[in-house]
Amino acid sequence: MSFREELNRQYAALGVSEQVIALGEEAERKCCGRFADIDRISDLNQMKVLQAFRENRVSEAHLMPSTGYGYNDIGRDTLEQVYASVFHTEDALVRSQLVSGTHALAIALSGNLRPGDEIMSPVGKPYDTLDEVIGIRPARGSLREYGVTYRQADLREDGSFDFDAIRNALTEKTRLVEIQRSKGYAARRTLSVAEIGELISFIKSIRPDVICMVDNCYGEFVETSEPTDVGADLCVGSLIKNPGGGLAPIGGYIAGKAEYVENAAFRLTAPGLGKELGASLGASRLLYQGLFLSPSVTAAAEKGAVFAAQLFGDLGFHVSPGPEETRHDIIQAVDLKTPEFLKAFCCGIQSAAPVDSFVTPEPWDMPGYSDPVIMAAGAFVSGASIELSADGPMRPPYTAFFQGGLTYAHARTGILMALQKMVDASPDLFSSLQ
Repeated sequence: MSFREELNRQYAALGVSEQVIALGEEAERKCCGRFADIDRISDLNQMKVLQAFRENRVSEAHLMPSTGYGYNDIGRDTLEQVYASVFHTEDALVRSQLVSGTHALAIALSGNLRPGDEIMSPVGKPYDTLDEVIGIRPARGSLREYGVTYRQADLREDGSFDFDAIRNALTEKTRLVEIQRSKGYAARRTLSVAEIGELISFIKSIRPDVICMVDNCYGEFVETSEPTDVGADLCVGSLIKNPGGGLAPIGGYIAGKAEYVENAAFRLTAPGLGKELGASLGASRLLYQGLFLSPSVTAAAEKGAVFAAQLFGDLGFHVSPGPEETRHDIIQAVDLKTPEFLKAFCCGIQSAAPVDSFVTPEPWDMPGYSDPVIMAAGAFVSGASIELSADGPMRPPYTAFFQGGLTYAHARTGILMALQKMVDASPDLFSSLQ
């Protein structure tokens, strides 16, 4: 049996038709140039991470667990030095006790804000899960309940910064500016590191004392620089996204100026304790190894996103970003037009998962979201969106937000299975799109 015959046989076992396979092959041929660019960025980031390990003299002793209070946990402390080296910052807080990206953001915000302070977002409303943290939607324990107010400046219709609106939104009360790099569930573009630098420079020219914090989720290692390289005072993210490399079982990071990182640490543990406590338990090796693998894992996920953009763009669906656009995170948005197509797409991604492939995802009222959300995520680490996953709110234009894939081959297979599920749900799909 030839390689091609064996490949078709394997795809047939997954329920993928020859027509869908052919469409995938044509799309993949068009992606070769972009894939080469992604590999070059990955190579540079891999060397950057390796050098951080070397500079901080990581040894086998740093991979050992600690228990209890975690006093003198050299593995934990050195890992934070490695993150500070990678992000070119004074300090970092990298902990399994940070249970999600939202938690890391909440800790960074609450640690550095006091009653009477104001948060300002210069890029429109933040991601849905911060609504209750900030108090945009009422919630017990929100920053609003503690006397912290919120303002925002919306982006222009073309996605550019509205500098006049930003200037007007900065007040004497503004203590912290929260910049969300990724699009979240919004229709806007993801921000590049260069754009973030331009925005921070403008804000600092008006208020040099304000803290500029970047929500860096989904953006790590997609470019060769990070927001802290262009003036961000704090950079925050989740370890079960890009920097965990698919191995981190939990965790988040906060990297930046030592004063602001320490403030966050006092909020994470307790005043007077800060970074001194927090046992690593058995997670140290996975956090180190995941960070080391993260440039190549991020590249694989990004290639999957490019492939999805090419395939679905060729079929006439609106995709953002387009397959030829320079990318600044790993998320691919595909407007699927109908709730049926969104459900079918997510069912295809779920059926391609190595874990829980037999599960049928259904929309549900997920905590922190204003609309029912459908999620496909059969992952080794629950909720790890660096692994193959897709989700979206059940509202027009019924956009699927696809991300992840620990290997490109897996991402490509999942995308083809997603398209096949859509064809199965609507056999006239191709003719209707012509």
